[in-house]
Order: sequence, then structure tokens, then C-alpha cells
Amino acid sequence: MKMIVAVDRNWGIGKNGKLLISIPEDMKFFRRTTLHQVVVMGRKTLDSFPHGMPLKDRVNIVLTRDARFNREGVIVVHSIAELQSVLKDYDDREVYVIGGESVYRQLEPFCDLAYVTKIDYSYDADAHFPNLDQMEEWECADASEEQTYYDTEYYFTSYRRRA
Repeated sequence: MKMIVAVDRNWGIGKNGKLLISIPEDMKFFRRTTLHQVVVMGRKTLDSFPHGMPLKDRVNIVLTRDARFNREGVIVVHSIAELQSVLKDYDDREVYVIGGESVYRQLEPFCDLAYVTKIDYSYDADAHFPNLDQMEEWECADASEEQTYYDTEYYFTSYRRRA
């Protein structure tokens, strides 16, 4: 599994169920990377999409503790074991964990690669991604040149789990 995320200087990812900032090039990267693949998310992340609808041209899997949750166009699982069982049907595709905070934290141990767009700004965030720079098992494998969106600087990075 892989993770894909945009973080601020403090590894913040969201506030009140919304992204901290929407950077068009980051959105294009997300779309291009996850298109025709499997995306795994929590219920709140799904709810944050327009009209709460799943992402088009992807297999959408929602990991939730809510036993009554159901939504057209998504596969609902209630445990990591159930998720792993469902993923066996998609071993020909990449699997991307796309949020939110709780799902990232639960699935981080099962991931070997993370695409992290680092935004050089500190936002007021109430949801955070694990700080991979402080985790011995992760190393930054690649970083782009500085990118800009208006006056916001950001970098496309990738992290690999150490062998």
C-alpha cells in the first residue's frame, strides 16, 4: 500500500473536514496517480467530496467503524483484516490510502511508499498526518524543485519505508 497526502509545515492535513489548501498541480498529481487504482479512505473523507460521492474511475473503499454505513459506489469495510481480504481481489492495481488522519495512522504500518506534497506554510489544522521525518522507519527518497502557487511554496516528495 501507498499513502498520498498534502501536508503543511506541521504535517497538518485538514481543518473542519476540509483540506487546508487546494493547489491545482497537487490535485492533478493526485488524480493522475490514483486514476484506475484503489483508494482507501475513512467515511469523513468520503463525505468531504462533492455531494459525498466516490471518486470516478477508481475503486473506492471506505474503512469505518459504523456498521450501518452504506453508500452507492463504494466498498465498505469495518476492520483492517476485512480490508486486507477485499484487497486480494485487486492485486493487479496500486492501493492508495487517501485519508483522513485516523485511516492514515491505522494503515501507515502496512505502507511502503508515501507521496507527500509539502506545503511551506503553517495552517490552523485539526487533523495531522504522521510526521515521517521523525520516524526512523521512513526516509525521504525524492524531493522536487520548489513549486509555487501564488505566494505558496510547496514540494513534491516521496518517502520510502527503510528495508
